[in-house]
Amino acid sequence: MAQMRITLLKSKLHRVRVTHAELDYEGSVAIDGDLMDSANIREFERLEIYNVNNGERFTTYAIRTTPGSGIVSVMGAAAHKVAVDDLLIICTYADFGESEAKSFAPDLVYVDENNRLKVKADHISAQVA
Repeated sequence: MAQMRITLLKSKLHRVRVTHAELDYEGSVAIDGDLMDSANIREFERLEIYNVNNGERFTTYAIRTTPGSGIVSVMGAAAHKVAVDDLLIICTYADFGESEAKSFAPDLVYVDENNRLKVKADHISAQVA
């Protein structure tokens, strides 16, 4: 019998603020390299994005930009789904086998109003959310 696989939250940038919305670009989201590293997001990794302000949800991929800049720039067609200063939840997911899933913990990154790391956690807590 084949082993069951399960998709779990791998990483999350919680309530990052959109700094740029640029229609005239191929597409993607440019994210501060420090935030990507903190959340264990790889360049070109698939992102699921949830806009807190308007409820829009969309999929794109990550591009690394200047570490420490606080930049979260939504580009291409996805720029229609955001406005500068909107709050986004940016997530990645990964597939795991049953035994891997039991010991896995996600990388959860919470930021301040300038997209600077405030708290990093491996579980959701009312204190950090």
